[in-house]
Order: sequence, then C-alpha cells, then structure tokens
Amino acid sequence: MRRLYDLCGRDPELRFSPYCWRAKMALAHKGLDFETVPTPFLGVAAIEPNVVRTVPVLDDHGVRVRDSFDIAMHLEHAYPDRLPLFAADGGLAAARFMESWAAISLNPPIMRLIVVDIHDQLDDPDQEYFRRSREARFGKTLEEVRAETGTAIEGISQALAPMRRTLEYHAWLGGETPGFIDYIPFGTLMWMTVIHGHMPLPPEDPVASWFSRCLDLNEGLARRARVAA
Repeated sequence: MRRLYDLCGRDPELRFSPYCWRAKMALAHKGLDFETVPTPFLGVAAIEPNVVRTVPVLDDHGVRVRDSFDIAMHLEHAYPDRLPLFAADGGLAAARFMESWAAISLNPPIMRLIVVDIHDQLDDPDQEYFRRSREARFGKTLEEVRAETGTAIEGISQALAPMRRTLEYHAWLGGETPGFIDYIPFGTLMWMTVIHGHMPLPPEDPVASWFSRCLDLNEGLARRARVAA
C-alpha cells in the first residue's frame, strides 16, 4: 500500500499544499495506486516524531520518502518501467531550476494573496499555529499582508512571465509531453485555486490554458479537488 500524507484544512477533503499536489500528480503520472492521509499542520509531527516536519511524506510499501522532489526522484528510480517524470536530456536539471524559480518568484506573491484564506480554512489549533508562525515570517499581521492584495496579484502576473512566454511555443514546460517540470508550478497554482477559489488570470492567458490542460491530466485528478467556498 502506498500512502501519501497530505496537508488538509478544517475540512479533511480540502487539500491545498502545493508540494503535496506535486507529489500526487507525480504518483498519478506514474500510474501508481495510492491513498492519501489527511494531515493538519499540527498533525505532521506525529507522522515520524523528531524526523518529519513537513508534508508530503510518501510511505511506499514501508519506504518513507520526504519532500516532493525527493518523492519524484524515488518514483523515477523505483518504477523505471513507468512513464518517466523527467525528460531524458537535462530534464532533472530543468526541474531543479523550476523548483527554485517557483520558490523564489511565484510562491511569495501567492502566499501574500491567500494567507488569510488559508488561516480561515484551518481548525482552531492550526489557526493559532499558522498565525503565529506566518506573522513572525512576514513581520506583520495576516490582515496587513492581505491589504497588499493588489501588489500580490501584479507580482503573480509578473512572476508568470517566463512560463507565459515558454507556453507560447510549447504545449508543456517539458516540451511535447507533461512531466514533473510542469507539476511544480501546477502545484503552486493549485494551492491558490483550492484556497482562493480561482486564479486571477484571464482565460486567454497561455498559463490559464496550460493550467486547464493540467487539470485534465491523470484522469482529471485535480479537477475533482475540493475548492474552498
């Protein structure tokens, strides 16, 4: 049995972690059966005390793998006969670049946009933890961060410019077929969509079109996701 520990809100079916979405798409890409374990913020430490601090965590028939990129690499090596996640030539390096770009350029403005929405979807103990930890990170209240929404939306659009330009020439970031390089920014945009309810992009934007195609991948796995009301 494969189990993926998957971050959840007050509603255990609301799964919003960008990193968990990367891992779920990677597992589905490989055609592997798995079940998810809904895990609130304060439940993460119980997965493996003094070892696990974040999710996703994959338990693949007793083999524990942490971190979404490490999970993708594990799947690539453990199941080489399945559809590859990384393109043969330079695919791993390109995905590493995408991971860094998302962390530095895309994740921060999205976090500013949805930080209060995340808080509001958590149960009381998680809300207290989330507010304390994120306000320490930002150096201001969550509500003060939300007041910068206009700046955040502009920042998201600007951050997506390299993706937008690439998708004018290629259907997928990996070229002719999707791969983990696509699932990295897709996970981040799913984070925003699940929590915020929508993506602040016009439908004619190449990124919006690509995102819609990603939703259809793996038998529509992501289209079936619970979205915050």
